[in-house]
Amino acid sequence: MSPKVGIYMRRAVLVSLSCNVVLFIIKAVALIVVNSLAIAMDLGITVVGLIVSIILYYSVKLAVKPADLIHNYGYGKVEHVCEAMEGVVLIGIALAMSSQALLSILHPKHVEMPWVGLVSCTVNVFLNFGGAWYISKMAKKSASPAIHAEGLHFRLEGFISAMIAGSFLLSIFLRGRGLSEIVVHIDPVTALLVSLVVIVPSFKLAKAAFFKLLDSSVEEDSQIEILKHLGHHIAEYCEFRDIKSRTAGQKKFVEFKIVVPEEISFKKGHTVIATLEDDIKQGIPDSEIMIKMEPCDKDCSFVANNEQCPYL
Repeated sequence: MSPKVGIYMRRAVLVSLSCNVVLFIIKAVALIVVNSLAIAMDLGITVVGLIVSIILYYSVKLAVKPADLIHNYGYGKVEHVCEAMEGVVLIGIALAMSSQALLSILHPKHVEMPWVGLVSCTVNVFLNFGGAWYISKMAKKSASPAIHAEGLHFRLEGFISAMIAGSFLLSIFLRGRGLSEIVVHIDPVTALLVSLVVIVPSFKLAKAAFFKLLDSSVEEDSQIEILKHLGHHIAEYCEFRDIKSRTAGQKKFVEFKIVVPEEISFKKGHTVIATLEDDIKQGIPDSEIMIKMEPCDKDCSFVANNEQCPYL
């Protein structure tokens, strides 16, 4: 991993940590003043985000460490662990708060000082979308899945804060029209909608992270990139076999075999492999390529027809 990638990741984590601390303070004060279930749900999401930011801060330090004797492929998978943790905990919060929201719909309570809730949620919207923009920018530069997930988390929080702000605005409007019997149901219904909004992307995040922990192959674009370079050098080897790939954080590992004539010199075979590795690494940043060279089995049409091998 290049030093610049580590810098981008650390910048994103520091912004995430700072924003989550400010958001926690704003939402905690708003919850005490307003006594809103929707704000409590939003605060719970921020608590998860704050904890994940702290874990991510130390995880980034670990992820950028080079491979060693104990972890031969490096520490990149710690990023997927953070993704999975965030997804699972958010699902738990969404389920708990949805059950509380259903109870509150049956036994509604008045929300105090909705103007305070509206102002705090509006501030939260700007903080979340601002943080999401910067973190997503750093995620693109670092190609880090954990930083990318953190950017998505902030964007999701921004939409949630906007939903809650809308509910307070509706409450103020209806209360001004003397429709208090409707107003008491807005807060728990909003909390229920927020829990439903949270649970779907959280499930997708946790599912994707778990599959990555199970050594999933590189994404389709990288697979196409590998085949493109293999096709570009097709005249230099007989065939390729057993392509395998996996991801570990932003790091990608690719290995396969190429078949060459057994009469080819070691130097020429090494040159073919080195050229292939360099080309694939340029097409797939932060990748490690391992190519094994195997001799031809002499079962091709050229040998059958007693013709000269075109690869010599």
